[in-house]
Amino acid sequence: MASRALPRRSPAAARPIDNAIPLHEQIRYRGLLTVAVMGASIMQILDTTIANVAIPHMQSALGATSETVNWVLTSYIIASAVAMPITGWLADRIGRRRLFLTAVTGFIIASMACGAAQNLEEMVVFRFLQGISAAFIGPLSQSVMLDINPPEKQGRAMSIWGMGIMIGPILGPILGGWLTESVNWRWVFYVNLPVGLATLALMWALLPATGTRERKFDLFGFSMLALGLAALQLMLDRGAQQDWFDSVEIWIEMGVAAACLWMFVIHLLTARNPLFNRPMLADRNLATAMGFMIVIGVVMFASMALLPPMLQRLFGWPVIDTGWVLAVRGVGILASMWVAGQLLGKIDARWMVGTGLIIAALSLWQMSHWSLEMGMRPVIVSGLVQGLGMGLIFIPLNTMAFATIPPLYRTDGSSLLNLFRSVGASVGISIVTTLLGANTQTSHEDLVSHITSSSTSLLDPSTADRFGIIGDTAMAMVNAEINRQAAMVAYIDDFWLMMWVTLAAVPLVLLLRPAQPGAPKASAADMGH
Repeated sequence: MASRALPRRSPAAARPIDNAIPLHEQIRYRGLLTVAVMGASIMQILDTTIANVAIPHMQSALGATSETVNWVLTSYIIASAVAMPITGWLADRIGRRRLFLTAVTGFIIASMACGAAQNLEEMVVFRFLQGISAAFIGPLSQSVMLDINPPEKQGRAMSIWGMGIMIGPILGPILGGWLTESVNWRWVFYVNLPVGLATLALMWALLPATGTRERKFDLFGFSMLALGLAALQLMLDRGAQQDWFDSVEIWIEMGVAAACLWMFVIHLLTARNPLFNRPMLADRNLATAMGFMIVIGVVMFASMALLPPMLQRLFGWPVIDTGWVLAVRGVGILASMWVAGQLLGKIDARWMVGTGLIIAALSLWQMSHWSLEMGMRPVIVSGLVQGLGMGLIFIPLNTMAFATIPPLYRTDGSSLLNLFRSVGASVGISIVTTLLGANTQTSHEDLVSHITSSSTSLLDPSTADRFGIIGDTAMAMVNAEINRQAAMVAYIDDFWLMMWVTLAAVPLVLLLRPAQPGAPKASAADMGH
């Protein structure tokens, strides 16, 4: 009788994991595994912004219009939002190691397919698949970083992970702009191949298997959440193009989002086996951290969406110069994250979060005093200050969010935190861009009302038509300057709004609880969830 060959397993998978011993005590090469996990995380977070600068080049190469090419970004956002909530369930069912390796492999393949796409339809499909893979990488990387480090080093682990999450969106436009101008827009996607293969090889050799557990899938709950999030992301992404609530499409998307998310909440509160564990969601630290993630999404990502077009269009800065000036924000983030990692466990983390919010609000106050006559220095200073504030918020907040929930729910909790940060970014970007357009029009009307013969000593607007082409050119120059001034006023209004949103979040710090010694344990009822 022929013997059946045993399937080959990787070295990490072959070593049995003793569930009675904490995972961090069984890891041999923690440093290399950290490099692998961070490589996957940075690769994924870079792709949220690296493709943005290549959109104009994609439009001509793929034969798309200015409106349809935006589906390259929209498909990725929707796919990530829909897939992210089931990360915890999939990790329990098929194993975290298998899911992580599959997600990284899928991300690499989808990236190569995006780079080789020949038309818009192919690009949208491949970006959707890339977004699904990316949705799993973020939460899994965070939960792995927590599990492979002992409790006393988890703050430092979160600082390392947070650096990748916060620096990625800043470096993305710089790297994307350089690749697009120096090589080709397709290399925005091809650049993932060497990083992805190196990451995959290290993870295959070092990432341990943590086992699986039975967990029922809440199909109705997931369907309602997926439909609600997809409709919400569509509404936020297409609202400005469709003139918001003057469009039937936006009303339909808002109705679907509200109805589905409402049904999901009711189902979550009443179902026997909901998609997320109810005691986990009732944890005060995790729930408060999700609220803070919306604020971080609004302040961090909305400001990053506003600044590049403002500096390039109003100030006339080149793309590369704009990228390098904004990258200074990353220096502040790195510095404050290192400080936060050193201070965790020595001072109350709530003080760091509150201080970070106040510093971030200070940077927005500085930005609200900008003018069209300034140089680079105010942008650099305010960016550095904002980076210092965001770094002080992010690390202590993530540490406290996981300090009071059992390790069993770290992947679920991480998926929710990443989801709320993504939704906060979408909401923030939609709000500030909509207000920017509306306030620009209002400011333009106010400024035009003050343009009279007495305010323009060299040109009387009422007699400009007598000078023919010269008069028309002069009036066009006056109107262009009015447009610049009106846009600057609108940007300042957005900075004021974000400052007040940041300050309004400060009292939420009082809801957080300091971490207690010893990791929380899951109850028997939780284990059966």
